[in-house]
Amino acid sequence: MLNEKFRRALQLAVELHHKQLRKSSDVPYVGHLLVVAGTVLEHGGDEDETAAALLHDAVEDQGGLPTLARIRETCGERVANLVEALSDRIPGSGRPRRGWRTRKEDYIAHLATADDGVRLVSCADKLHNCRAMVHDYRSKGDALWERFSAGREEQVWFYRACATALRMAPPSARVEPLLEELEDTVAELELLAERGGLAHAMAISAWAHANQRDKAGAPYVLHPIRIMLAQ
Repeated sequence: MLNEKFRRALQLAVELHHKQLRKSSDVPYVGHLLVVAGTVLEHGGDEDETAAALLHDAVEDQGGLPTLARIRETCGERVANLVEALSDRIPGSGRPRRGWRTRKEDYIAHLATADDGVRLVSCADKLHNCRAMVHDYRSKGDALWERFSAGREEQVWFYRACATALRMAPPSARVEPLLEELEDTVAELELLAERGGLAHAMAISAWAHANQRDKAGAPYVLHPIRIMLAQ
């Protein structure tokens, strides 16, 4: 049952994220937080876990350690600990700044051994992100990847690695249905990304060999296509 703690978490999430939008869109970021929190609730999350779902990006995106202290004061120790465990970087922590890949590798390694509540929120978060990427890829194509600091291959790797880490963790009746959906959605994203990469390679080949012909006089651009079809 949701009580005062949930209300405080929601109020704080709106305060911290009300000016933030989803990457390269006009969709308020709070919408993502509400979807993740709703998914956690639907899969057996308690009030602390649902509050952490609302605040899971607050420390990374909205203030670092001072924000973590506010969460601890407003929502309690367990919510703060969950949010800290869900953050792959904490600005102001004094730790050396790490690159994108290193941060993600550390997060994935931690995910495989994290407690059930952390895995529940993380899986709900990754599922919504991955679904949004699949949806947007269908309308925007490879332009989607321009939103992110890491490109197509890195993004696909990250979501597959998260799903793999969650699968390696101890079985959880709450996480399992979400994880199955995440694995299916990642597979769909992988397929779309692979098709996009192939189309990009063919476009480059067509440009590079536009005026070239093979020994039989046929356009040379057909040569790599024949090779692919023969495999």
